[in-house]
Amino acid sequence: MPGRIAPRVPPRRAERERLGAFGGLAALSLDALSSVAYGPEAIVLVLVAAGTPALRLTLPVAGAIAVLLAVLVVSYRQVIAVHPNGGGSYAVAKSELGGPVSLLAAASLVVDYVLTVAVSLSAGAAAIVSAFPGLSGHLLTLALGGLAVLTAVNLWGIAESARVLMLPMAAFVALILAVIATGLVRGHPAAAVGGAPVAHAAEAVGFLLVLKAFSAGCSALTGIEAIANAVPAFQEPRARRAQRTEMMLGALLGTMLLGLALLITRDHLAPRAGVTVLAQLTAGAFGTGPLYYAANLVTTLALCLAANTSFGGLPVLLSLLAKDGRLPHLFALRSRRPVFRFGIVALAACAAVLLVAVDAETSRLIPLYAIGVFIGFTVSQTGLVRHWRTRRPPRWAVHAVLNGTGAVLTATAAVVFLLTKFTEGAWVVVLIVPLLMLLFSRIQGYYHAVERELAAGEIAPPPRATAGLVIVPVGGIDRLTAQALRAALTLGPEVVAVAVHDDPERGAAFRERWNRWGPGVRLETLSSPDHTVVHPIVGYVKERRDRQVAVLVPEVEPRRWRFRLLQDPRPVILATLLRAETDAIVCTYPYRLTSR
Repeated sequence: MPGRIAPRVPPRRAERERLGAFGGLAALSLDALSSVAYGPEAIVLVLVAAGTPALRLTLPVAGAIAVLLAVLVVSYRQVIAVHPNGGGSYAVAKSELGGPVSLLAAASLVVDYVLTVAVSLSAGAAAIVSAFPGLSGHLLTLALGGLAVLTAVNLWGIAESARVLMLPMAAFVALILAVIATGLVRGHPAAAVGGAPVAHAAEAVGFLLVLKAFSAGCSALTGIEAIANAVPAFQEPRARRAQRTEMMLGALLGTMLLGLALLITRDHLAPRAGVTVLAQLTAGAFGTGPLYYAANLVTTLALCLAANTSFGGLPVLLSLLAKDGRLPHLFALRSRRPVFRFGIVALAACAAVLLVAVDAETSRLIPLYAIGVFIGFTVSQTGLVRHWRTRRPPRWAVHAVLNGTGAVLTATAAVVFLLTKFTEGAWVVVLIVPLLMLLFSRIQGYYHAVERELAAGEIAPPPRATAGLVIVPVGGIDRLTAQALRAALTLGPEVVAVAVHDDPERGAAFRERWNRWGPGVRLETLSSPDHTVVHPIVGYVKERRDRQVAVLVPEVEPRRWRFRLLQDPRPVILATLLRAETDAIVCTYPYRLTSR
C-alpha cells in the first residue's frame, strides 16, 4: 500500500541499486546534453533579428556560454564536496545564506524540474508529430504516455532507469559529435532542408542584442545542477563519483555546444521554416538520406527521455525539504528499491497538470523555462563565495573570485531572460516561486508548533498508572463481539460494552440475551429514538471526561479488497468522529474473514 513503510533494504542490494559514474551521466545528464538541440538555435533566433551578418557572433556568444559552463561545473564540483548529502543550491543556501534564501533556491529548483519534464516531453511529442503528421491530433496523449512510462521506470528503480537511458544517451552524443566531425571535414553543407531563410533585420547589432543572445543560449545549461542535487543516488564513494560525472557532463556539453556553434558560424546558417537548426546541421553533414531521418529520430528520443533528469533530482530535493520540515514527512520515505516514490509521483502529477493546461504546446512553456535554474545557479555561487570567505581554506580567494564571477553572469542571464520574457509568460514563475516559498514556510511553521506543543527534547514527568476505562461498541452477540471483548480485557481492568437500540423492547431483549451469555463484561444500553448509532456512543464517551477512556471499535475486514465497499461504514465513521470530538484513545479491532 502507498502509505506502508517498506522493510529495510539489505545494504549490498541497496548499493547495487545506486548509480555509478556512467549510470549517473545517463540518469541525470540527458536533460543538459540534449539541450544542444535547442540552445544554439536560441542564440541564432535572437541574432538573426539584426540580419544574417549578425550570425557571425554565434561562436563568440557560444564561447562565453562555454566559459560560464566551465565555471558552473567547477562550482558544482565544490558544491558536491561541501554538501555530499545532495540538495545543490538549496543545501548551499541553507547553510550559508539563511532560511529565506534557501526557500527561494528550493522553490526555483522545484519549478525548473517540473518545467524540464513538461518541456522535454512536449518537445519530443512535437518532433514525433513532425515526422508522422497523422499523429498531429494526439500531441497531449503522446506526451502523457511518455510521462507514464518514465514514471513507471523510475518507480521501478533509479538504477534501472539509468540502464534504460544509457543507449539513447550514447546514441545522441555520438550523433552530435558525428555531425560536428563530418560537417567540419566536408568544408561545406552536403544538403539544405527547410523553407526560405527567416532573416528579417529588425534591429542593429548592439550590446543588448548580444546580451539577449547570451541569455537565450544559456538555456543549454539547464540540467547541469541535477548531479549535485542527487549525490545520495550514487554508489560509494558518492561525492567522488558525482564529481567525476559532473566533469564528464561539462566536457561533453562544452564540446558539442562549441562544435555546433562553429558550424553555424562557418556556414552562415540562418533559421528556416519547418526545420530546426540542428536538422539543418544534420542534413549538411549527412545529406538527406536514411541517416538524416535516423538522426532526427534519435534526437526525438533524447528530448523525450531528457525528462528523466528531473526524476533523478527532484525526489531527492523533496526528501531534503521533508527532513527539514518544509514538506510533509512522507516525501522522505523510501520504497523497497531506494527511490523516493512519493516525490516521483508528485513530480509526475505536477507535470501532467502542466501538460494538460498548455495542451502540450512547447511554445507556451518555453517562456517559463530556465528562470528557475538561473536563480539556483546564482544562489549556489553566492553561497559558495560566503563559504570561502567565512572558512578561508587554502586558495580561498581564487575560489571566491571564480564563484563570484559565476554569480554575476548567471544573475545577469536570469534578469535579462525574465525582463525579455515577462509578458510572454515568465510572470507565472514570478508568481509561483513566492507561493511555493510561502507553502514551505507555513509547513515548517506547523512542524515547529507541533514540536513546541510536544515539548520535544525536554524531559516530561514520569507517567503514572491510572484506572482507565475501555469501551467496546457492540451490535450483536457473535464471534466479532467475543473477540473484541477478549482484546479489550487485555487493555485495561474495566471494560464496558455499549449497545444502541431505537426500541426499548429490543434493548431489553438484547440485555436478557447478554446476561444469559455471561461474558463477564458490563453492558450499557443507550436509547436512540432518531435511529442513529454513532452519535449516542460519541455522547456516552464525552460524558466520561473525568478518566482516561479507550474505545475499541470492532469491524469486519474482508479477505478480498473488492468486498470492502460492501461492509458497514459505521465503524469507520464512529472512529473518525471519536478522534475529532473526544480525547479518547481510539483503536480498531479488525475481524478478518477467511471465506470472503
